[in-house]
Amino acid sequence: MTAPTLTPAADPALRHTGWRHALLALQAITGRELFKFSRQYGRLLSALVRPLLWLVVFAAGFRNVFGVSVVEPYDTYITYDEYIAPGLIGMVLLFNGMQSSLAMVYDREMGLMRLLLTAPLPRWWVLACKLIATTVLSLIQVLAFVIVAALLGTQLPVLGTQSAHVLLALVSAALMLGAIGLLLSVHIKQLENFAGTMNFVIFPMYFISTALYPLWKLQESGAEWVYQLARFNPFSLAIEWIRFALYGKDPGFAPWVVLGTLLLCFGLACWGYDPQRGFGALNKRGGGPA
Repeated sequence: MTAPTLTPAADPALRHTGWRHALLALQAITGRELFKFSRQYGRLLSALVRPLLWLVVFAAGFRNVFGVSVVEPYDTYITYDEYIAPGLIGMVLLFNGMQSSLAMVYDREMGLMRLLLTAPLPRWWVLACKLIATTVLSLIQVLAFVIVAALLGTQLPVLGTQSAHVLLALVSAALMLGAIGLLLSVHIKQLENFAGTMNFVIFPMYFISTALYPLWKLQESGAEWVYQLARFNPFSLAIEWIRFALYGKDPGFAPWVVLGTLLLCFGLACWGYDPQRGFGALNKRGGGPA
């Protein structure tokens, strides 16, 4: 008489081991990304150069030309560098999220992603671990930028009673942008195609947003179609959530759009990484490396 086979759902000990295995995978994937980041000395510097260039050069040039009136969430007139600071935080999150997409494509070409997805864990959890690791790296880079910006004299109310709301907005925005990068990595077949992603995804997403100018400025200038695109750009709403959180104001429906975009992009990425379709199916047909 054969002994009955126990499943993780039937045996609490096995179920506990499954959770330990999942958390161990999260620790291993996050630790690997942090280790890689610590060895790439120029990565943090390059992540800071772009936003600091805008903060130091462009903000100084437009300080007296482009002022921001007293509109929500501000209670007083503010300078241009204070206005674009949340947008530059968004820039750090955006470029790191897209860089994670590039890393996923590289891992796939080297065969590392294929090995990772064969682990005895749900595929969605493996991808979620990659997404969490990307978010941790994004927050580290944001912290470095905020410190340097404060040293340069840019005032940001990061610390205060609204700190928890700010952290929630930053984490949600980082997860959303990481999920978009994860989804892009399904469709980018080679590293050479990443330049096209920069031109057709990253730059339009950033420049057609409220990162560098408020919506009313776009509408006032008569750029109606740019205004409408910026209104419904998920990146705009992520920045507005961060901006309103910094000043302790209600961000409206922005959190719902950010979280909805996160769930949609992550769900589509999990669907694309299914071995019956996406890069797995392409590999079986000889259409590209796994």
